[in-house]
Amino acid sequence: MNIYAMRAIYNFEMARTWRTLMQSIIAPVISTSLYFVVFGSAIGSRIKEVEGISYGAFIVPGLIMLSLLSQSIANASFGIYFPRFTGTIYELLSAPVSYLEIVVSYVGAAATKSILLGLIILATAGLFVPLQIMHPFWMVLFLVLTAVTFSLLGFIIGIWADSFEKLQLVPLLIVTPLTFLGGAFYSVDMLPPFWHGVTLFNPIVYLVSGFRWSFYELGDVDVGLSLGMTLLFLAVFLVIVGWIFRTGYRLKS
Repeated sequence: MNIYAMRAIYNFEMARTWRTLMQSIIAPVISTSLYFVVFGSAIGSRIKEVEGISYGAFIVPGLIMLSLLSQSIANASFGIYFPRFTGTIYELLSAPVSYLEIVVSYVGAAATKSILLGLIILATAGLFVPLQIMHPFWMVLFLVLTAVTFSLLGFIIGIWADSFEKLQLVPLLIVTPLTFLGGAFYSVDMLPPFWHGVTLFNPIVYLVSGFRWSFYELGDVDVGLSLGMTLLFLAVFLVIVGWIFRTGYRLKS
């Protein structure tokens, strides 16, 4: 395995984060804080508790997950799309670097940035409400698995997109709405039976539920099912990335 090449790609992507600190870290933290103020204050003044948890504390895992999903996709998609846009991707593909090393480098950097952002948002949320993490190991596990999984999705989008506008298509039109409808700001159990059943077809429900369980032992679905669905998404995206490199989809033309 070419450790030097992987380190070079990884460090380059991480350096881009520090060069664009306002866009990469500060802006998402401010946006999430505004979500917290609006939902926590405006709605929290009317909904005091959700299943014994104060509403302000209840939405913290959902807010972190919302930011984690969007930033994982954005970081990975831009990271691989920009070399395609400038044409430097062909230099990378012709270098003595395997496809696995390319994916690990780009996805690893994107996931690292997203995890760092998630931890910063977690620390920021602690300034607003008292937090309790009952299962730190599971919290970190869901955080890492989700970041890696959706960084892989972002990598796929970056390969598929043929314009900067398309990079935003999936996050804005699919992932963000599904996150809002996936129990990020409410418990799915609060819905009428019909809509409760419909919501269970939303894959984001399982991610948010598992992550929230690690905080309060409170979830909309069983934590084992949440972990299983997360691993399933990871496996699906790995298969798609493998197919992309095997066929050269949008890479050899």
